[in-house]
Amino acid sequence: MWDDLIPIVEAGLDRYLTTSADCPRRLEEAMRYSIEAGGKRLRPVLVLMACEACGGNVEDAVPAAAAIEMIHTYSLIHDDLPAMDDDDLRRGRPTNHKQFDEATAILAGDGLLTLAFDILARNIQPAEVAISCVADLASAAGVEGMVGGQMADLQAERGIEPGADGLSVLEAIHLRKTGRLLRSSLTMGGRIARADDATIEMLDHFGKCVGLAFQIADDLLDVTGDVARMGKGLRKDADHGKLTYPGLLGIDESRRRAESLIDDARRSIAPLGDRGHRLDAVARFILERDH
Repeated sequence: MWDDLIPIVEAGLDRYLTTSADCPRRLEEAMRYSIEAGGKRLRPVLVLMACEACGGNVEDAVPAAAAIEMIHTYSLIHDDLPAMDDDDLRRGRPTNHKQFDEATAILAGDGLLTLAFDILARNIQPAEVAISCVADLASAAGVEGMVGGQMADLQAERGIEPGADGLSVLEAIHLRKTGRLLRSSLTMGGRIARADDATIEMLDHFGKCVGLAFQIADDLLDVTGDVARMGKGLRKDADHGKLTYPGLLGIDESRRRAESLIDDARRSIAPLGDRGHRLDAVARFILERDH
């Protein structure tokens, strides 16, 4: 489905993570440690796929693919910290703060966050497309996107307001925490391919549906998954008092909701025709994945 795109992503990440002598070696080592831990590379691959589906050159989208993976990885480093989720394992390896120390992990996350925007600003052409990608990713990663979603998630652990609908609260969290970055992957790819506004909106809707379905699948795997396959600790969400789809809806209804979202996502990209076949395959993968 995307095996041919992974080497392109990996080469881009390696290239952009090669820093000058002004960067302390321990900092680059910590940044590389978490980037090179692997993962599905879903977000960078979606950037390349969206660019390809809109008729663009995949190589032109590599800087954006690398940037969004750095943003995603920085968020994982910080999420794993004792002040957040307090996790010891990520992608089958010790988390960054366990491998190094908390201060280094914080700085490694900060380094990846800022490097991502440097990459976009210096390597996307023309300038107006670079600006649109910087604005897109900043909005997705910032206070109204991923960071805001993480804050809302932490607040929800302490309990939601009396009378509030738990499902609405949960959906609002994940539209920001998980969904916005997936949507940005798609819209940045479309922007780099110089897609029109209607196509960008189509990609954004696809990303919204896929993002929510991805989070439902993640919640289900936290309940039903295998630690060895997942490469991280499981069943911690309930221990932390987190709102989850299985906790609110049950396993069967959660699966039905994810299936409905994926059906919507697949219908939304029908106008792309054969060019959208890889995006369609990604939507199906989200339902079928076991890690």
